[in-house]
Amino acid sequence: MNAKTLRPAIGGNWASLLLPIAADDSIEFDKLGEEIDILIDAGVDGIYSNGTAGEFHNQTEAEFDSIQAMLAERCKVSSTPFVIGACQPDPLIMLNRVRRAAALDPRAIQTILPDWWPLTDAEAVDFLKRAAEAADGIPLILYNPPHAKRVLAPRELGMVCAAVPEVIGIKLADGDGSWYAEARRHLSGLSLFVPGHHLATGTKEGVAAGSFSNVACLSPRGAQAWTVSMRNDIDAALDLERRICAFMDAHIVPFRQEFGYSNAALDKLLSAIGNWGPVGTRLRFPYRSIDMAEAVRLRPIARAELPDLFL
Repeated sequence: MNAKTLRPAIGGNWASLLLPIAADDSIEFDKLGEEIDILIDAGVDGIYSNGTAGEFHNQTEAEFDSIQAMLAERCKVSSTPFVIGACQPDPLIMLNRVRRAAALDPRAIQTILPDWWPLTDAEAVDFLKRAAEAADGIPLILYNPPHAKRVLAPRELGMVCAAVPEVIGIKLADGDGSWYAEARRHLSGLSLFVPGHHLATGTKEGVAAGSFSNVACLSPRGAQAWTVSMRNDIDAALDLERRICAFMDAHIVPFRQEFGYSNAALDKLLSAIGNWGPVGTRLRFPYRSIDMAEAVRLRPIARAELPDLFL
């Protein structure tokens, strides 16, 4: 593959690698390995590391290397696609992560735009070109979440990515019908990854290639089945999406809006509600974690409201 001349397709249901954190703030690598094996067995379309919920901003470089090496080794044995998140607010550290990630031959490497001071469009292009050089032929996915210092509109994203053909996809928040119209106009040819709980809408709109999915945090196996169902019965998939969003709005979003917990805390809560692996709800200091008792309280509610995800 030559990323300079081709934007290869990438999509589907991608599960986030979440860090099991011990009481002393160390990463429990034995549990991390168990988690990877569970995700592989669930048959997800791929696994990605070091998104926001993977706490990329709160790791040493030695820990980063150990996480990626474990992911790459286990995924290669099972032929499971994987994406490495090389994200880091510091551009020089991020470029070094990109170089080391490329040596592990992932399906793609995810980056953010350097995040202390917002970049101009020209600066964003300069950075992504440098990242593409560091990736040495491995394609890039740009992560531009709602909490980025600068959230680019579809037109801006299209202009930036057109200058860097090594960028094959974007992880981003979606919007209303006008946003989808703008995405179709300016982002065709790129694999767009919308929020997991909006994947059916994104699929119906003909825009979403897939999701780096919060629904997979709740149930990787259920999220995979839901993703597959969108090919055959989009109306049923949209009905499940409505119920997923209602559950999120009623039981998950208030932890952020009313109590100030981070998105990473919410994703770990979802994982603990799903109770499919050894992740737990603990975040690394100084970020506060949602009490495990909340996950236990919400488990029967999730299964009652979303039985389709827990078959």
